[in-house]
Amino acid sequence: KYAIGVANGSDALRISVQALGIKEGDYVITTPYTFFATASAIVLNGATPIFVDVEDKYYNLDLDKVEDLLENHPEKEKIKAIIPVHLFGKTVDLERLEKIRENYNVKIIEDAAQSIGSVWQYKNGERKFSGSIGDLGIFSFFPTKNLGGYGDGGMVVTNDAVLADRIRKLRVHGAAKKYYHDEVGYNSRLDEVQAAILRIKLNNLDEYIDKRIKKAKNYEELFELHNLNEHLSYPAYFNDRTHVYHQYVVTLNNPKDRDKLKKFLENKGVGTSIYYPLGLHLQKSFENLGYKEGDFPVAENASKSTIALPMFPELTKKEQEYVVKCIKEFFSN
Repeated sequence: KYAIGVANGSDALRISVQALGIKEGDYVITTPYTFFATASAIVLNGATPIFVDVEDKYYNLDLDKVEDLLENHPEKEKIKAIIPVHLFGKTVDLERLEKIRENYNVKIIEDAAQSIGSVWQYKNGERKFSGSIGDLGIFSFFPTKNLGGYGDGGMVVTNDAVLADRIRKLRVHGAAKKYYHDEVGYNSRLDEVQAAILRIKLNNLDEYIDKRIKKAKNYEELFELHNLNEHLSYPAYFNDRTHVYHQYVVTLNNPKDRDKLKKFLENKGVGTSIYYPLGLHLQKSFENLGYKEGDFPVAENASKSTIALPMFPELTKKEQEYVVKCIKEFFSN
């Protein structure tokens, strides 16, 4: 029902955590394999992140492990919320998230910064968008996103009128009325120029997503054509928008190949990116949390073995053929 523009996706997260009243002494479950802002939003509100490992292949939060933690953590009553990340454009199981919230009385902040337009189909056939089932959902409009502005931008969405009202205040220094501040907030409004650009681009979002999905299918067909399955695994082709392919991330079967492949492709003129080369639990800024290497093996392996290939609506079939041909050449040497 309510959508509140803010300055960026990071502020959307931080404001959302504060709006739920999460504070010092509280715990929030999230993933160690995501952008820094997901966890920093928790810490900046005085709370403590509890990291949970991710699932194989798509690297979303492992909900089996989340439930185990909610059942067995020695201070489980202090766990106030979960921040699942719909990573790289692949939707987390929304139906199960709703059941977890109901069974364990925790709040959910959906980090949908990478997944605008993705959906999950429930067992009864109903389809819901990522970002729509949480107590709060956040989006980023950073220029590289599937719906991006020409600069920073973000949004918080909710069905709760009280939360919406508080978020509106928090984005303008905690003031419902100018110069009258109910609490300490932020200067975090969505810039009018970015809003105008986004309103125009929003009309084309479905087209952008459809094109990305077609690119994913092209990649899958090319990998199979060149018999590259023994060297890497790649996202399945989803025509139902379960995945909107914000990034197209492949996993190398031998992690030692990753950095070599990146350099090889760059020398061939192919741009790539490494997302999250060091898990959040191993970041210096979070060393006080006491995590160590080996705590989250799936996330750690992803950090060492994944690489993002070119993915954008204007990518041509010829360009994709060149990318995959270069990968084939790398493994043939």
